[in-house]
Amino acid sequence: MTGSEETPSFRLAYVPGVTPAKWVRIWNERRPDIPLTLHQVPAGEASGLLRAGEADAGLVRLPVDRTFFSAIPLYTETTVVVVPKDHLITAVEEVTVADLGEEVLFHPLDDVFDWDAPPGEPAFERPATTEDAVELVAAGVGLLVVPQSLARLYHRRDLTYRPLTDGPESTVALSWPEEATTDMVDDFIGIVRGRTVNSTRGRQAAQTSQPAKTTGASPEKAKRAKKPATAAKATPAARSARARAAGAKSAKPAKRGKPRRSS
Repeated sequence: MTGSEETPSFRLAYVPGVTPAKWVRIWNERRPDIPLTLHQVPAGEASGLLRAGEADAGLVRLPVDRTFFSAIPLYTETTVVVVPKDHLITAVEEVTVADLGEEVLFHPLDDVFDWDAPPGEPAFERPATTEDAVELVAAGVGLLVVPQSLARLYHRRDLTYRPLTDGPESTVALSWPEEATTDMVDDFIGIVRGRTVNSTRGRQAAQTSQPAKTTGASPEKAKRAKKPATAAKATPAARSARARAAGAKSAKPAKRGKPRRSS
């Protein structure tokens, strides 16, 4: 590599609410020769960043365009309703969509859920971002349905949340352009899938594959094994049988002569 070439790095995009710290730590332990750089992007901009080649892979929320991207689902988040701490909903442990029928629910423009409109009464306007919607919830003018990680990310002391048992769900996935599955992407796939450092990946197996041995014998033993046996080693029983046969031959009576006549 010449001095003018840049040191390669693995560029990982991630959307708000996703915490890549564990996977980054494992990458740094296994690939200290290749730095990993993080790029946090709004959920709606992640696909464009990957299409433009400005990141090698991304931790995104499904769905993605599967005609262009590969995706490995990692986990599905709990859906919650963000409410003021003095709201009646805080009296219960969990709520359903039917419980929100008379509530004003915000539907931000960067909403991560794939629905046309949230249940309940529509708000007077759509906030630009989820963070803006959280501020409006704190003002007491409506509620907000989000994945639990976003409720924690934009946490305020005057707000809380309750699980929504039958609401939409958000799945986080590792995604990358299908035609750009590089060795670095493959390494990161192994990390998020829980492969150990000694696990064999397909490309490693192809590089180190050896012809399979049919037996454990050495080449010289294999040659000797192919030669036809000239004489089988006699068993003790066979040796005993030959000995008896030889003794029987030597014990045959001599030929008798004609008896002499007495004079």
